[in-house]
Amino acid sequence: MNFGDSFSLAFRTVRSNKLRTGLTIAIIAFGIMALVGIITAIKAMNQKFTESFSTMGANAFTIRYKERNIRFGGGGDDIKLSKKGKRKEKKSNLGKRITKDEAELFMRRYDFPSVKSLSIFGNRNNIASHEGRKTSPNVMMFGGDENYLYLNGFKLERGRNFTRLDVQSGRNVCILGYDVADNLFRGNISRAVNAVIRINNIPYRVLGVLESRGSTFGFSRDNVIISTYTNIERNISSGFSYVIAIMTNDLLRVTEAMGEAEGTFRPIRKLNITEENNFTLDRSDSIAEKAMNSLGFLTISATVIGLITLIGAAIGLMNIMLVSVSERTREVGLVKAIGGKSKLVSRQFLLEAVIISVLGALFGIVLGIFVGNLFSIVLDTGFVIPWAWVIYGILICTMVGLAAGLYPALKAGRLNPIEALRYE
Repeated sequence: MNFGDSFSLAFRTVRSNKLRTGLTIAIIAFGIMALVGIITAIKAMNQKFTESFSTMGANAFTIRYKERNIRFGGGGDDIKLSKKGKRKEKKSNLGKRITKDEAELFMRRYDFPSVKSLSIFGNRNNIASHEGRKTSPNVMMFGGDENYLYLNGFKLERGRNFTRLDVQSGRNVCILGYDVADNLFRGNISRAVNAVIRINNIPYRVLGVLESRGSTFGFSRDNVIISTYTNIERNISSGFSYVIAIMTNDLLRVTEAMGEAEGTFRPIRKLNITEENNFTLDRSDSIAEKAMNSLGFLTISATVIGLITLIGAAIGLMNIMLVSVSERTREVGLVKAIGGKSKLVSRQFLLEAVIISVLGALFGIVLGIFVGNLFSIVLDTGFVIPWAWVIYGILICTMVGLAAGLYPALKAGRLNPIEALRYE
């Protein structure tokens, strides 16, 4: 009897015991589903992070007063104290935000070939109103300049961008996010351009409406209003730090541009040679990388959950195979009586265990991809298939089948044919 005959016989045996096989496959499938489903969801989150945090592209960076730490489950943004032997931070500047004067002075001094922009966060509890309609008090306001939309990946659906005169004068003009315009103008966003709305009871003229950017983790990215940073400074005085965004013309010169930006900004922040920076430079694509690295514990959790379930499935599969050996003792005795070798009998039982495990893996992978992509639908990302974990799942389940079927297979192969034929 060759391998093909053994496999065919093992498959027919598995198919003939539908209830037993189905229950075992279900146990294995749920373990793999948990593993692949969570990994698929994590890949969808990674896509969303990349989309959300890398809008400026790989050839851009920002200057902030402290590093953006992206953490799940708490944690702070404390500035790190230097160790002995390193440059010391100037205590008077610890936690000092970047001011408007510092940011504008940097813009005048920094002459590296690039596109530069200043921005500041207003706050997140604004109310916009127009002709009896108003928004919920959760509209975010940002202040920028004429390059802010370009450097942050915004596109205009209607209207125009800020001009240099708008920024310098600080007059009450704004650009509405798509959701805000849709809410205030009953879906007719073309009416928004050049209309006068009230933001926190202050009249603003609408210059334009942004294209929709969808949502991130259930939060709308279109529930925003953008004005000039000079207007935010005058009307809101939020107290937040200014952010300087820089996009170079050449991807290969980003490191050079960051070095020159650091050298330009240190004297503005009144730092001497022995002091560490009291600001940070972030490459735009590194923000997404930090966010994705923060999701590592979810991958570990998924792996632990999947392995625990598979251990239980392996024990259940071993018990089922031992029962199968007991039920088919006479069959084994007959095979050995007509010349079947012990290794052929062992191989057949081993193949049965592997077939059940692999079938469980396949069903689990399909279910896991389906469940994980339900999360990607919520996040509005593309269809995700974690190919590496598909292969890992099949390999893991094959090993589970081999481990669970080894003892029952050896037991079946050692049966004495005479005693097996007399077994009742």
